[in-house]
Amino acid sequence: MINQTSLYIMVLPFLLLGGCTQGHKPLYTWGQYQPSLYAYYQKDTSTVQEQIVALKETLERSQAENRPVPPGFHAHLGLLHATLGAGDLARQEFITEKTLFPESEQYMDFLLSSKERKH
Repeated sequence: MINQTSLYIMVLPFLLLGGCTQGHKPLYTWGQYQPSLYAYYQKDTSTVQEQIVALKETLERSQAENRPVPPGFHAHLGLLHATLGAGDLARQEFITEKTLFPESEQYMDFLLSSKERKH
């Protein structure tokens, strides 16, 4: 038979660990970013315009929650704009990505220079 002290010793770690997970809030607002990436690379049934709308909704929600979007979000949004021929919007998104995530600077500069060469 298990005595009461042994029972407390067995249950206590689970109670302590359970308390650690409460209130965890993700660092980024992911929203429709991952499904949009998947749709883009799979040439899914959603159009580029629909993907842009979904990402803009995610961006609005992240701003309302005062949480950032993940790295690559603005770069992907920029690529979607570039696909539609909206060079100015693409450029703006690439610059935003570079500002928010300085580690992406080389790639964003490459994309920016690629877009400028095409004009």
